[in-house]
Amino acid sequence: MSWIARLFGRTTPAAPAPTLPGRRESGETPRADFADFTPDLGAFLGHSAYVQLEVFEGLARAVLAAPTVADKEALSRAAARALTKQQQLVELIVRAKYQPAAVMEPFAPAIDAFKATTTGNDWWELLVSSYVTAGILDDFFIGLAAGLPAPYAAEVAEILSVPGANDVLRDIVAGGIEREPQLAHRLALWARRLVGDTLLVARSALAGEKDFDHVEPVFTELIAGHSRRLDALGLTA
Repeated sequence: MSWIARLFGRTTPAAPAPTLPGRRESGETPRADFADFTPDLGAFLGHSAYVQLEVFEGLARAVLAAPTVADKEALSRAAARALTKQQQLVELIVRAKYQPAAVMEPFAPAIDAFKATTTGNDWWELLVSSYVTAGILDDFFIGLAAGLPAPYAAEVAEILSVPGANDVLRDIVAGGIEREPQLAHRLALWARRLVGDTLLVARSALAGEKDFDHVEPVFTELIAGHSRRLDALGLTA
């Protein structure tokens, strides 16, 4: 059985919500050490920079589709934050003597395919996609940065820890649900469907041992953070 099926407690990629692995006795599972799985500097920076570019592109599409000027203005600010993160990562790439396009290119096909499957069917699903995927992947790359050489570890964590689009997206989606309560169920289901694909992107960034028993704590922490973000929307993870 694949690691993702074991994580979600199912053997087929159906739509049911992903669940946390069963709790273990206290002290049995150590805190996840992301640094054990950090790839080399060039691969890390290229992957994380292209992910931020995808986040920006998704938010830019949301700006174009926004129904009001207020939504367009708020989302444009959120998109600018994502682009700033991406540009700051590119600056680190250049400083580390890599070519930005060269280190991002290997990750483009998979991220582009991910983007195509997680865009959603309407503007609301597009917003939730940005909220869910950016939240999980920012958490993931912040944790994974711990294994980078100094001073890159601290600098990457600082860049990705700057609040991104989540507050803007949370306010817009929460406002929509307040006005149209029927949105809640549909968007909760959509958010659950996004998690598996997003964790596959995260898993593809890991270096070294990828056996489920070794990486399980890493993904358990990511899902816990995702659950907290959905709680902030009043949705159930």
